[in-house]
Amino acid sequence: RNLEREHNLRQIYLKFEGSNPSGTQKDRIAFNQCHDALRRGYETITLASCGNYGAAMALASRLAGIRCVIYIPETYHTKRTTEMEEHGAVVLRYQGSYEESVKFSMQEAINNEWYDANPGGSNTPLQLMSYSEIANEIYDVLRDAPRIVAVTVSNGTLLAGIYRGFVSLHKRGKTSRIPMMMAASSIHKNPIIYSFQKALENCTDLVPEKIRETKINEPLINWHSFDGDEALYAIRQSGGLAFNISDDKMSKLTRQLKEKEGLHVLPAATAGLAALLEFNGKRALDPDRYVVILTGKK
Repeated sequence: RNLEREHNLRQIYLKFEGSNPSGTQKDRIAFNQCHDALRRGYETITLASCGNYGAAMALASRLAGIRCVIYIPETYHTKRTTEMEEHGAVVLRYQGSYEESVKFSMQEAINNEWYDANPGGSNTPLQLMSYSEIANEIYDVLRDAPRIVAVTVSNGTLLAGIYRGFVSLHKRGKTSRIPMMMAASSIHKNPIIYSFQKALENCTDLVPEKIRETKINEPLINWHSFDGDEALYAIRQSGGLAFNISDDKMSKLTRQLKEKEGLHVLPAATAGLAALLEFNGKRALDPDRYVVILTGKK
């Protein structure tokens, strides 16, 4: 309510993923990937991570009794490596970008016959299904689809999964509409946002040398989005929009959510909210219901 009064926009619903076991939406895919690894008889699971997915997988692997090997780009500032190690994961620094770390982890999975839990490829259907549950949970509260769902994007899997969930609900006659999917990420550092704004047919990679991470935007930035085409399709099919959000805006919203709503939210998790408020500032939104996905706790 305080956020609504502050920005003169009624019926903002905050879907806070920080209450998941490790504090972000990544638990949804981590637990399902571990279940799949167990079902298929694997003893070791591997992935590359900027921090949150690694923490989620370390926890899920410990509970599943599976060895976990996590590759973290050497230049990244994440503080969650200690948490991963406390859960028994093997954490290795890799001299390269996040995308290069993913490729190395994938190759190690092939070389050592480990379960590959990295984004994209054969894991996409499972991860999209995992995130589609968020649409079901929103429906359980609202009993229909909201006008807009605003989502922070990196690889694009979360947004694409939520969209698929609402498409399924609509096809089954549960909702009267499919929401507009609104994507947001760190300014000029995400291929999905860039490709949408340039009206490109497919999600196009950015130039790696032009990408600079900070402590705030690390969970968001990449030069290649592994499920970018899926996300791009979801934005377009839903009549959605895409926004670049600065570190400063994300930091301010983090403070505002703490002061106004008592939520301790990761700055990168506020990009979707920043996009919705920016859009409302340009053209006042009609009275309706709007959902923002806050992807993790601070």
